[in-house]
Amino acid sequence: MTDPWVALKPGADPAEHVRVLRRAHETFTVAGTVPRPVRSVVADSWRRSARAGVGPDGTASVELTDGDLGAYRAEHPLARVMPLFRELLGTFAADGEHLLAVCDAHGRLLWVEGHAATRRRADRMNFVPGARWSESAVGTNAPGTAVAVDRPVQVFAAEHFIRQVQPWTCAAAPVHDPRTGRILGAVDITGGDGLAHPHSLGFVRAVARAAEAQLALLPPPRPEEVPSLNALGRDEAELSLDGRRIRLSRRHSEILVLLSRHPEGLSGDELLCALYAEESVTPVTLRAELARLRRLLGPGLLASRPYRLTTVVESDATVVERRLETGALTAATEGYTGPLLPGSQAPAIVRLRERLAGGLRTALITHGDPDLLADWAHAPWGEDDLEVWRALSAVRPTAPVRARLAALETELAAPAHRAAARVHGATYSQRPLA
Repeated sequence: MTDPWVALKPGADPAEHVRVLRRAHETFTVAGTVPRPVRSVVADSWRRSARAGVGPDGTASVELTDGDLGAYRAEHPLARVMPLFRELLGTFAADGEHLLAVCDAHGRLLWVEGHAATRRRADRMNFVPGARWSESAVGTNAPGTAVAVDRPVQVFAAEHFIRQVQPWTCAAAPVHDPRTGRILGAVDITGGDGLAHPHSLGFVRAVARAAEAQLALLPPPRPEEVPSLNALGRDEAELSLDGRRIRLSRRHSEILVLLSRHPEGLSGDELLCALYAEESVTPVTLRAELARLRRLLGPGLLASRPYRLTTVVESDATVVERRLETGALTAATEGYTGPLLPGSQAPAIVRLRERLAGGLRTALITHGDPDLLADWAHAPWGEDDLEVWRALSAVRPTAPVRARLAALETELAAPAHRAAARVHGATYSQRPLA
């Protein structure tokens, strides 16, 4: 049986197969259908590329340069096995007019080395260190697709999604942390049609396994601190990053909360709509805020096109949501230290704040645990929550609880309160539970 991960069948004519693939690629870009004989791994990748909004005439964007690039790759785990990559693949790449490339888990190229003339050709399509070659950025390509599917992959000529890359052939294999199993990145060999051979795929697979074996023998690096974002019950979030505690401005707090929830990234237009209720705010204003935030965070954490975080940032709001979804109501209540960025008027933050608070209080009322209801009712955000006080009175009808409930009902029935509600909008305690 033919290996579906190898680009060319034994005895196939490369030139004829290129012509077939180009016709198939044109059919897909026009009609959205994938004709035979496109391999299933390529067809699936084309569809993911199209869903991600990649165009066939696009190009890679360079995200890290100069000092930022140097600092990022010096700290990357794959830096420890670069000597091995060079020893095993470097000479092969240089002698065969190929390139050795290594990317991170986001498809960002960290190193591109090899034959000088081939490098100059690759420079013209931004196949350079610091450029993002993930599937979601430039479509089907060996390093990006290998990371996306967590498999060694060979991509031949017009199997590439972007036309500019179709003269090239490449093979890549993911490299994993031997202790945790997570993907660290991929090692890739890129060049001409001669790489469309089972040996090149087997070669990079073997090199990746050798790198994992070497990483297993090296002493583990210092434990990484997962960046965390505390945004509940405070107008200015606090970010814990690399041993630092960074107090963020209100706008930077909003941006980080949104990006931490969208690891795939958000476009500039999406962020504008999420952050600003006024239509008059221009993209220039947003770009200025993001530039200031990037300087504050340091190199490599905030990427663009789309705007996204290059590492997982765990927010306290997400932790509460996750606990609530799994039914861990007590843990969710303990983790809820107040409304999400309570002073924020950003439309997306308001929706998140109300959804989290509404979901938690609905679960408390439904569950009817007197202690949990009391904790919410006596917190600053629950002291006027009529529905919670009613639920608490039903399960703990003590004199103080009944007295507080009666006072709330009297207050809400007052004509002045009703008039204020009509002018200013319903109070929190009158909002729907969901």
